[in-house]
Amino acid sequence: MRASLLQIGVDEGESVDSRRRRVASLVREQAGADLVVLPELWTTGAFAYESFTAEAEPLDGPTREAMAEAAADAGVWLHAGSIPERAAPDSGSAAGEGPLYNTSLVFSPSGDLAAAYRKIHRFGFDKGEAVLMGAGADLVTVRLPGTTLGMATCYDLRFPELFRGLVDAGAETFVVPAGWPERRRAHWTLLARARAVENQAYVLACGTAGTHAGVPQAGHSIVVDPWGEVLAEAGSGEEILTVDLDPAKVAATREQFPALKDRLLGLETPRR
Repeated sequence: MRASLLQIGVDEGESVDSRRRRVASLVREQAGADLVVLPELWTTGAFAYESFTAEAEPLDGPTREAMAEAAADAGVWLHAGSIPERAAPDSGSAAGEGPLYNTSLVFSPSGDLAAAYRKIHRFGFDKGEAVLMGAGADLVTVRLPGTTLGMATCYDLRFPELFRGLVDAGAETFVVPAGWPERRRAHWTLLARARAVENQAYVLACGTAGTHAGVPQAGHSIVVDPWGEVLAEAGSGEEILTVDLDPAKVAATREQFPALKDRLLGLETPRR
């Protein structure tokens, strides 16, 4: 299984429409890959909070249209990173005032929307994304030929219980789009490896390059195998990271070192 991670550079001088067209072209160039992955909030920049409301779009908006066409043209599974989603208004809300979510989209090789995941853990504490966007409530997996993807986004990487839940739902490969800041890059690589080791799964963590609203990005997209070995790691600039994965290695690792079978917390108490 060949995966290509597109570490997109977000330049504040490039319009969202222009970047959307450029990224669609990059996706089309990955024909021959099985899975293509984009970063978190690459249309706006993960720290460009002031742009979220203005650039928010519904699930059937321009990014979905562009990415669906690109996935179909390339014939690839596409994890299109995430967008600022404007959900439909609740009953009683004024038109156009539906809540915002940080939502990831996955497309099949035919261009169909296979899954959408609303980020559960929002970053910012008492500001930014944590205030502007709603929290997702659902664990999401996607079945691909040979493996099952478990979906998480950026700050989610710090919460191991989410990944345990995805393992219980059948995940064998975690895909983690992110807009991770350079000042915490050491955490990024450490946590990606930890999630791989403790869950005996592949981790495909795709970040952005450039600077978002004055916040330099870490880049360093990384692919980790189920034993915790780093198979490939990008640098700090815009880059395409292409790696061949062996989906059978997940089952083999879990069989050879069956640590997951010894889990106790969270399981039902055995009957005596």
